[in-house]
Amino acid sequence: MRVYLSVLKLRLNIGMQYRTAALAGVATQFFWGFISIMVFEAFYEFATKTPPISLKELITYIWLQQAFLVFVTVWFRDNELFDLITSGNIAYELCRPCELYGYWYAKLLAQRLSSAFLRCFPILIVSFFLPKPYNMTLPPSLPAFLLFTCSLLLGLLLLVAISMFLYISVFVTLSPMGSLLIFGVLGEFFAGLIIPVPLMPDWLQKIANVLPFRLTADFPFRVYSGHIPPHDAIIGIIIQLIYIVGLVWLGRSALNRVLKKVVVQGG
Repeated sequence: MRVYLSVLKLRLNIGMQYRTAALAGVATQFFWGFISIMVFEAFYEFATKTPPISLKELITYIWLQQAFLVFVTVWFRDNELFDLITSGNIAYELCRPCELYGYWYAKLLAQRLSSAFLRCFPILIVSFFLPKPYNMTLPPSLPAFLLFTCSLLLGLLLLVAISMFLYISVFVTLSPMGSLLIFGVLGEFFAGLIIPVPLMPDWLQKIANVLPFRLTADFPFRVYSGHIPPHDAIIGIIIQLIYIVGLVWLGRSALNRVLKKVVVQGG
């Protein structure tokens, strides 16, 4: 465990150096945040029925999505790992005196944490002081905020466990493009990053509620706004823990299985 914590700390320090890229990302995310809010604002203005989530809750949802984008998107990736697998340099990784799954998991976790740390605070601070109705609002209660924090961090651990399958699949396909496309499209849609889950048709909501992607973004964001009450939030957090344990176990088993079949050619 000490090895993984050292990797986490080292990668955090490395990731914190990319401040200029973070500022560019903040500007881009503000742009997309305003675009998304205006689109939904027009949708709500001409809605014939009362939407299942209020516009105020939805705007907070969008700003949280932009602030913690690297916490909730599958397509945020480490190209270095792809190169290691496809070039055969994975042999160097196998020589490390630690388990490969834990090492990569700590590395991916640190990359997301450092990137989010640089981007989230400017977006959150500015969004609170925007004019109505474009401003972000505070959570309805302290328990809602604490449950949001817990569910967001667990959602991050869950997303890293999901993204590990992306790298594992490249051992078989030897090309990351197909896996990135499938994981990116499915993950982004069913996590509620394109359409919030409450606005989906009932049959799509049933699918989204079964898949783990919703628990990484839609669930914590709705806990923050109070759209999901505390009792249901606690149940959702328990489900997050079950998914994390299950996916980590499956991911470690799958990685060990493909490593037994790895063939590295060269000198």
